[in-house]
Amino acid sequence: MLCLQVGHPHEGYYNARYEVLRSPLGMLRGSERLPDDAEALHGWIELDGVVLSVGRAHLIPLGSDGGGKDHDGPHAAIIPPFGPLVSATAQRPAFQIRQMGTLAKHRRKGLAATVLDALECEMVRLYGAKTGFLQAREHAVPFYEAQGWTVIDPAYEIAEIGPHRSMMKAF
Repeated sequence: MLCLQVGHPHEGYYNARYEVLRSPLGMLRGSERLPDDAEALHGWIELDGVVLSVGRAHLIPLGSDGGGKDHDGPHAAIIPPFGPLVSATAQRPAFQIRQMGTLAKHRRKGLAATVLDALECEMVRLYGAKTGFLQAREHAVPFYEAQGWTVIDPAYEIAEIGPHRSMMKAF
């Protein structure tokens, strides 16, 4: 079952986010929660009460370049800004995809693509979004490219997480 919700979803969603994205990096419990989760749009696929795939999207405020802290907890990495937002060449409203992940035994079944597509469609429908941005872990770049996203900035390292590429998609 595909679920979309603005605001805080249930604990199973956060548990999956932690298990897929934070625990493998040795990050503390709580680092999977972001300070703007209450305002973000969350998407997930759930089967028999188990959350298999997650993602979230939020509007990037006017005047923001998308940079900032990865989370509110200790040792939070600094996330670099998006070039097209710095240069003011991106169309607004703009949104950012974050916290995409699928449990290992459920990967390569189209679940993440379904969550991503639903988040994109809802950001356009609800907010009239014109541009999407995301910061992909290096190994995930081919997945996002297959979904129509384009690499826009040079590669960079996010402390405690690893190599990333910034990506963009016009809507």
